[in-house]
Amino acid sequence: MGTNKSSIDLEGANQGLDAQGSSPSPASGPEFSPFEAPWSAPFDRRRFLQIVGASMAMAGLAGCRPKLAERIVPYVKAPEEILPGDPVFYATALTLSGYATGVLVKSETGRPIKVEGNPDHPGSLGATDVFAQAAILGLYDPDRSQEVRLNGQKSNWSVFVAAAQKEFARLKSQQGKGLAILTETVTSPTFDAEIQSLLAELPEAKWYCYEPFNREVVFAGAKLALGVEKEPLYRLENADVIVLLDSDFLYISPGRTPYTKQFAARRKIRKAKQDLNRLYAVESTPTVSGAFADHRLSVKAGEIGRIAAALAEALGVPGPASGGVGAEIAAWVKAMAEDLQAHRGRCVVVPGETQPAQVHALAHAINEALGAFGKTVEFIDPVPYGDLYQTASLKSLVAALDSGAVESLLILGGNPAFSAPADVPFTEAVAKARFTVHVGLYADETYDASQWHIPMAHELEAWGDAKAFDGTAAIQQPLIEPLYGGRSCLEVLSAFRGRPTDGREIVRSFWNRDRQNFDTFWTKSLNDGFVSGSAPPSTVPQVKAGWFAGAPGLKPAVVTGVEINFRPDPCIYDGRFANNAWLQELFKPITKVCWDNVAVMSQATAEKFGLWNRVGPTGKELLVSLCDVTYRGRTLTRVPVWIQAGQPDDSITIHLGYGRLRAGKVGSSVGFNAYALRVAAAPGFEDGAKVTARSERYSLATNQVHSYTEGRKELTIFDAEEFGHEEAHGEAHGPISLYPDRPYEGYAWAMVFDTNVCTGCNACIVACQAENNIPTVGKTDVLRGRDMHWIRIDRYYLGADSSEVHHMPVNCMHCEKAPCEVVCPVAATVHSSEGLNEMVYNRCVGTRYCSNNCPYKARRFNFRQFTDKHTPVLKLMRNPDVTVRGRGVMEKCTYCVQRINSARKTAKKENRPIRDGEIMTACQAACPAGGIVFGNLNDPASAVAQLRTEPHHYTLLEELNTRPRTTYLARYKNRNTTLVSALEEFHSTTQ
Repeated sequence: MGTNKSSIDLEGANQGLDAQGSSPSPASGPEFSPFEAPWSAPFDRRRFLQIVGASMAMAGLAGCRPKLAERIVPYVKAPEEILPGDPVFYATALTLSGYATGVLVKSETGRPIKVEGNPDHPGSLGATDVFAQAAILGLYDPDRSQEVRLNGQKSNWSVFVAAAQKEFARLKSQQGKGLAILTETVTSPTFDAEIQSLLAELPEAKWYCYEPFNREVVFAGAKLALGVEKEPLYRLENADVIVLLDSDFLYISPGRTPYTKQFAARRKIRKAKQDLNRLYAVESTPTVSGAFADHRLSVKAGEIGRIAAALAEALGVPGPASGGVGAEIAAWVKAMAEDLQAHRGRCVVVPGETQPAQVHALAHAINEALGAFGKTVEFIDPVPYGDLYQTASLKSLVAALDSGAVESLLILGGNPAFSAPADVPFTEAVAKARFTVHVGLYADETYDASQWHIPMAHELEAWGDAKAFDGTAAIQQPLIEPLYGGRSCLEVLSAFRGRPTDGREIVRSFWNRDRQNFDTFWTKSLNDGFVSGSAPPSTVPQVKAGWFAGAPGLKPAVVTGVEINFRPDPCIYDGRFANNAWLQELFKPITKVCWDNVAVMSQATAEKFGLWNRVGPTGKELLVSLCDVTYRGRTLTRVPVWIQAGQPDDSITIHLGYGRLRAGKVGSSVGFNAYALRVAAAPGFEDGAKVTARSERYSLATNQVHSYTEGRKELTIFDAEEFGHEEAHGEAHGPISLYPDRPYEGYAWAMVFDTNVCTGCNACIVACQAENNIPTVGKTDVLRGRDMHWIRIDRYYLGADSSEVHHMPVNCMHCEKAPCEVVCPVAATVHSSEGLNEMVYNRCVGTRYCSNNCPYKARRFNFRQFTDKHTPVLKLMRNPDVTVRGRGVMEKCTYCVQRINSARKTAKKENRPIRDGEIMTACQAACPAGGIVFGNLNDPASAVAQLRTEPHHYTLLEELNTRPRTTYLARYKNRNTTLVSALEEFHSTTQ
């Protein structure tokens, strides 16, 4: 995938096209039958061709807008720039909790089919995450809302506009009194300007903000320590020592993708570069970031504030008293303090977003004292607009609704009826308003509570803008005509005010204010994918003296009952992606569970309550206990238990987002709704929960029991000081082989995984799924070991208490001496002249001998017709360069051979060889850590050939002598020997 970008200058027509798309085959949640058509397809082949033609026409009519509300018809003569089979990339942005990630979207004949990172955008730097990769399936999801509805009955846009403008006129006569607007986190400059314009016109109206995972504690902590709300920006490339205080900054933070890239750059150990950073993680539940730590301390969330205070005391930083910590934690604090002091100006302390404001304030005070301000951490004004303290904002809205002060409510995005705190009766309060409007992607729980419902346009269908974690603005441009007639929140708000509803013109008008050479600016911003120079300047504030005087006290040392922690789910986040089958079937980075959420607890806690996990009789599923969790007088019943190494005792972690009732056919009635326990006063954690065992058992789907390699050593880990002194590979048998050698005189493709930077984030898995038309199978077939991902990420536990988590990606090894090839009776798996182990799908008769003979367990078999062939519009989503496989066919990683062939075609046109780095596999392009390298092994100057000369390069299961083309770099821990010695002494004394 190149970095060539084009700009589309088009807009969503008022009359959207009525297409349907589909995720791969789910029909009734996780246990659908893949033989049934999962969704209805009320249009024929002609309608399908109309949609494709309309999308291509839009791409060709740059800057043109139909003046009449007419359906676009297919063109007869294609625009010159649209060549079938020659994709174009367009720059836009996707948001999560308001914060933007810049992306390049691959468009094939007018159809967006793949998302890549924008290397020029600061929120991406060329990489993506699982949520951005899965946006394509979200776009084509046929369960998205498709009709304007009034009180559950079908209506239309014109009727809504008339009713909305009538209500607006009434409100205007009373200065907007009684009007409330509720949004999610807003970072869109244009949307903010439109709301501010409305508030100026209706001064008595109110704007409220809420989403369940916001950054209010970040702003509160900055205000407490600095006197003003600020947004911290970390410069991890400058940090030699990093201390995390319950922070998962590599996975759940607005800057997760660039932070991963910055952090990983300091973990790539080479012969010429061995200056690794060091990461300490003090955390209350295992996370992606904590799994990467050189030292990880597992404690309850309520103890982290005292540890932060003890660290401040050890550094001589004024702050609240810690009240003392135990001997083992004291050893940790002493070692961390000494390491931080030894790296003044090149260290940073990062607090987590579930910790209270006092912990954030302590981190700011420590960072300032260590000279980190302006070097490893900077500050900007808050990126979001509107109310920064969103929990209080929602409570104020509910109080206003209860009192009758709000008569008209516009809910512009989000699903607060599902995600509101359990003690904030949002649904009941909304019923008291006389005029309510909900704009959403789905007819969800909030749809049920509202009078009017307007289908929302997907971000790939609508004009807009949004800011990244560093404040850089990006203009969002549509890639396709709205499939289901959706409208953006900008357009709905404009229609409510009786103004034009042209999303493109609304955005253009905002950016055209007092700007010279606007057309040049507009074209450049669309092409680049961001607005140059829009990032706000960073500042270096000062911590207030005595900031802690009068601040709320730290969590007491003694707690009662079991501590309960609430976290966003690593795959479906806060529930907004519950209907995305790719994310539902994505194995979570730590637990490796899919299609469920669980109560995570330690082995000791599980034994205390009589709970257990064990492998089921098939060897492919995990049987677990069920329990009831009671907290603040509310009880969740039949909660599956997951016993997790590294989880502190007497503490459970529950991920939110499951238990949806109106998510769609994929996500409804999957898992349990933990929002039913979460309260406004304790959104992150609190003690006092009660766990009660049940006699029932439950089957969990996890791939960790699917790919055993008979006890053979796979993952290789060393300490950093061992680099270059200890061989990382296994016992090879030399060149002796029964298989003949093959010459590779042209290209010899190979891949190297750097396990020293792999975080296990899963971005590569979803990118591979999107690129290669890989279907989902549903929970029932996952329980049978039939998951179809071409890449898996194995998880390993190490350490005395098995609390060290390590990740290892495994795909097809493309062995030069491939044991799968010789056993195929029909030559369906063959070897190419460039070293690829290839599948000839139409030869495969499904004997599965190849899979049985693969020592890496990297092949996948279509036991059923997993790919949905009943929904015609699903073809809009599929990559036309990759064959869609059917029942009875084996499949596996192909090294993205379609991308190899595309690069070969380009190089041949230009009469040159393929350049190193010109081919990027889908997994490689998505990886935020840069941990995957692909290239030509016959080119000694190529990156992949150079990595194979590193002393820590090794081959997986080398003793089998299969000579894989996929190889690895060993993982190294940069441990603090002082801390290691102190802990050894402590444990020997206590024992």
